[in-house]
Amino acid sequence: MTYQHGGDVYSQQIQWDFSVNLNPLGMPKKVKEAVRKSADYCGQYPDSRCQALVEKLSQYHQVLNQDILCGNGAADLIYQLIFTERPTEGWVLAPTFSEYEQALLAASASIRILALKREEGFQLHMAQLMDALDQERAGEGSVLFLCNPNNPTGQGICGEEIRWLAGFSEEKGIRLILDECFLDFVEGGEEDSLIPHLKEFPHAVVLRAFTKRYAMAGLRLGYCISRDRRLLDAMALGRQPWTVSVPAQMAGEAALKEADYRKESDRLISQGRRQLKEGLEKLGFWVCDSQANFLLFQDLQPDGAKGRLFSWCREKGLLLRHCENFRGLDGSYYRVCVKKEEENAILLDMLKALRERA
Repeated sequence: MTYQHGGDVYSQQIQWDFSVNLNPLGMPKKVKEAVRKSADYCGQYPDSRCQALVEKLSQYHQVLNQDILCGNGAADLIYQLIFTERPTEGWVLAPTFSEYEQALLAASASIRILALKREEGFQLHMAQLMDALDQERAGEGSVLFLCNPNNPTGQGICGEEIRWLAGFSEEKGIRLILDECFLDFVEGGEEDSLIPHLKEFPHAVVLRAFTKRYAMAGLRLGYCISRDRRLLDAMALGRQPWTVSVPAQMAGEAALKEADYRKESDRLISQGRRQLKEGLEKLGFWVCDSQANFLLFQDLQPDGAKGRLFSWCREKGLLLRHCENFRGLDGSYYRVCVKKEEENAILLDMLKALRERA
């Protein structure tokens, strides 16, 4: 089976991995210490309810404990939710994170696609989405996945529009599943979060993860927040009880204390995103506007769709995220993570060398 996501550093020699969207600061020191300390507690079963972590998440987001369910990464919760809900149809954007569609297909739901347009910078027009849902009479038994900001485009949606859609979804009986895993990287992003408004939208579900923000991909820790406790209880009952390991739980508790780390990474990513975007555009690539910690760009050369950038960079030990398996994109599109200034410069120099060689 072809590797479907970034991070395939196991089957090839990779020195610089730009294919996964992790915080360039790496895992915080105190989180690493918590993981090491957790070894002393791994002789016992994990808390199946993640009570200590849930309490800290409750304080962090100012929500009730019973509105939170932790899982083995956000992807784990996506599948749990869909296999619990068993929707008849699911609406997804194109392009967007592929696991939404994969989970729907695994549950035998029909897939409805709203295609984003390259000539419009892959921006989502909320009125167009709502018109499509209305015209197709989406309602009870339907779920809508929305990623804010979207992966792989990095395009964000303002909080006012999200709340508009959430109200529309409640009225129509559509389950809105809002993936906010990259919202942490958006400047002022918490103002666009639906979490503070979930009392108004009791059937909406918000997904979050520690993976990207704290560079904890290998630990697998995510959570969802919803006022629909019937759904959360059903999800918890329908899975094996020890979904989140002891190291992941202790790492999550430590990560929530890292205020200085979050502030420093915001500054670093803002500067790095500007550096990469300007550099890629100077090299002649089309670059999608992004509010996240990654950029989608397109090779406009006549043979760009053949994936030569991917192959050439991989030979040099640098891994890009090839985007041809995203619905709506072809082999000329790539996604790269924003890293530190010196690492970004390595990527740009390598792409420049390829341009000069062509």
